Amino acid sequence: MNRRTRIAVAAAVVVLLAASLGVQASVVDREPTVVNESERYPGNTLVGVHSYDDNGRVVELTPNGEVAWEWSVPDSRVFAVKQLDEETVLAAVAVKTPAEACAEEHLEVEEKDDHCVNNRVVEIDKETNEIVWEYNWYDEFIHDHEVHDVERLDNGQTAIIDMGNDRAFTVNRDGEITWEWQAENHLTPGTPFYEKYGGPEKEGEEDDWTHANDIDQLENGNFLISLRNFDAVIEVDPETNEVVDVTGEPGNNDILDEQHNPQYIEDEGTMVVADSRNDRIIELDLESEEYIWRYTGPSSERLKWPRDADRLPNGNTLITDSQKNRVLEVNPDGEVVWQFHDHDGEVIPLPYEADRIGVGEPSDAPSGTELAEVDDDPGPVRSTIETGEALAQYVFPTWMHLPQLLHVVGIALGLLWLCAEGLLLGWRRFDVGQ
Repeated sequence: MNRRTRIAVAAAVVVLLAASLGVQASVVDREPTVVNESERYPGNTLVGVHSYDDNGRVVELTPNGEVAWEWSVPDSRVFAVKQLDEETVLAAVAVKTPAEACAEEHLEVEEKDDHCVNNRVVEIDKETNEIVWEYNWYDEFIHDHEVHDVERLDNGQTAIIDMGNDRAFTVNRDGEITWEWQAENHLTPGTPFYEKYGGPEKEGEEDDWTHANDIDQLENGNFLISLRNFDAVIEVDPETNEVVDVTGEPGNNDILDEQHNPQYIEDEGTMVVADSRNDRIIELDLESEEYIWRYTGPSSERLKWPRDADRLPNGNTLITDSQKNRVLEVNPDGEVVWQFHDHDGEVIPLPYEADRIGVGEPSDAPSGTELAEVDDDPGPVRSTIETGEALAQYVFPTWMHLPQLLHVVGIALGLLWLCAEGLLLGWRRFDVGQ
């Protein structure tokens, strides 16, 4: 094949693939799809939207998939959301802040000194969208230093998890810290926890060490804290600050792997948790740490990086499927009875947490002992493909999946081929001219 033919073939391939991709972009159904069956638990759903491009928001969805209410601030990521009463929503919000608005102490990491992060715990008046109470602090940078979870306690105080500083604490309405737990004092080499369980060691002041991402207060007054990078959920006694119980084991990814948002069903002695990196929702018997229920989704629509799961009073489970841009509710038979699937990522791109308004995470919800499992093992090849598709959403439109991504690869290879032919032609002309 001579050069002219090779160039013609490469150009034709690029044009055809680009035209095919353009047609797909114009005809693909980008509207959210909604499943709304009678078996769903009643009420609207509040969603904290992380987003792919720092366009975080709080969204309230009706059962029919309509946006009943929305709140956002620029350059933000929203994580935990909870409706406190009919008028007020509590949210954890991380705001990427330009360097000129940051104190020097928060610009010390050279490769990320173009910004800092303002971590904000806010109460929002739903009628006016105004913030009626706030507690905030600054940190070095937004990635892995965001505030992921907040919890309003029965005494009116607020429990907060601080990922960037590896701590948990409570504040009162005046913004005074009333209790504080520092992971460095309880999880590092030499501590009872480390001697028994091990775990990653902190490598620097700004290291993403624990990636603590959830805090809940139990009926006994202790705090349940999720340590994502330890693959473990711990129970801390606030009177002594000691770790009194551990679920999971650092490095044992068969139990938990980078989990999020555990729900302790205290009446049953079980825990429902989003086992994120294993792409599943599980329920563990806390005494034996054995699974009593698992949900991955059917082979046609498996979960990808789920980050929240709430067992509802009727036995249904509300799931936030982050990298599929959807929130779904499955009944005890494992069937989807409600779903909001945002194919184009316009409404809830990369959702973090979902709460059914008026329900929260009840400690007396039914256990999963009678629930039907939906546990499909994709195998290593399909799992790798699904992971690649999910990561591509950070770069490409969310409607693009494997076929469309292969189009992009083909176009890129064709353009590289044309560039190589052009360089080779230029070099030969230069060589002849010499």
